[in-house]
Amino acid sequence: KSAAEVISDESWLKEEFIKTVQQRGAAIIKARGLSSAGSAANAGIGSITSLVNDTPEGDWHSVAVCSDGSYGVPEGLISSFPVRAKGGKWEIVQGVELNEFSRSKVDASVRELQEEQALVSELLPKS
Repeated sequence: KSAAEVISDESWLKEEFIKTVQQRGAAIIKARGLSSAGSAANAGIGSITSLVNDTPEGDWHSVAVCSDGSYGVPEGLISSFPVRAKGGKWEIVQGVELNEFSRSKVDASVRELQEEQALVSELLPKS
């Protein structure tokens, strides 16, 4: 189930929840007085584990992968997608419905990623 299906406070989801997730690294540093690198490493391990182990039927998880053009994300851009794995291979799950708010967040993320890509493109080798 999505967070919106479980949490009925739409305003809290759109404001406080998103802000908390965006600032989680700083919150870890503040709470522990240490780098959030361990937390990030643990998340990376979880992502790799979920890609190499079969996903339960009907389930999926979000992983940053190279876009194939799904969900309107330009091909080749690295972005988070709903993904499932089976037999050591993974695929982007198609057909996950995005409401207007979610669509606007995906579009904003794509714009930000494209801006960042443009900023570093001159530093990358030409193919």
